[in-house]
Amino acid sequence: MRSMNEVVRMQGRDWQPEDIERIRGLIAENPAWSRRRLSEALAAEWNWRNGAGRLKDMAARTLLVKMEERSLIELPARRQTPTNRMVRPPQLNLEWTIAPVEATLRDLGPLTVREIRKDRAAQQECAAALREFHYLGWSGAIGENLQYTVTTEAGQLLACMVFGSAAWKCRARDEFIGWNPLQKQQRLHEITNNTRFLILPWVRVPHLASWILGQILRRLSGDWETQYGHRIALVETFVDRERFAGTCYKAANWIHTGATTGRSRQDREHTLKVPVKDVYLYPLDRRFRQELCG
Repeated sequence: MRSMNEVVRMQGRDWQPEDIERIRGLIAENPAWSRRRLSEALAAEWNWRNGAGRLKDMAARTLLVKMEERSLIELPARRQTPTNRMVRPPQLNLEWTIAPVEATLRDLGPLTVREIRKDRAAQQECAAALREFHYLGWSGAIGENLQYTVTTEAGQLLACMVFGSAAWKCRARDEFIGWNPLQKQQRLHEITNNTRFLILPWVRVPHLASWILGQILRRLSGDWETQYGHRIALVETFVDRERFAGTCYKAANWIHTGATTGRSRQDREHTLKVPVKDVYLYPLDRRFRQELCG
């Protein structure tokens, strides 16, 4: 196992040599523990809890896996296949209704916007749509996240939207907020990233995208607090400028704050080029700077 004599930065935190030794010691002292038991114990020891007071054991487990990948620790063998939060959801063979939906918003009739976290069937339909029709595909969400669908009065799926963890590094966003590294470490969970937005390809309804954004953003922070015990102050999204112009975000009054550098967070050697993306932000609280810099 690799020796550890220097500080390692992971998940927005500096891990000292004594931190690594503590984890190694806990593993050695409890050889019968599963990875889940180990992550629960460490989350409790570090008091890693969400706003609702529940242990963030999945965050602890993700950290442990990263440490093992760097040969800092050696975890016990897996005892079971990871849950669907950790692997690609099963493929569904859905027959899509692909007849063109062409209408004005008014003529389309009443639409239903739902947060589907507790609806297994709706989650599967949303996942299948994202896998098949979104250019980035879909392999599931890990960590705090909310998923929404938009359906017609007859129940036909028109669109899906997913919000998940904010990016750790984003210079345009960080400069717009004006926070320091410590404030970011403490408050990043109050930002969410609109990681997926899909309107099914046969749906052609003017202004539908900006309408959906408005409907969901009005309820997003409250839904997040219900699920995770804390509110959201700011929403971010990254638009691939080679594919999209960000029209719906501009129409919904999102703020364009700059662009990414064309580097991946996995690019430790600074050699991997990825598409440049425009950075858009939407404050959910007029006092978002005071909240995030407090």
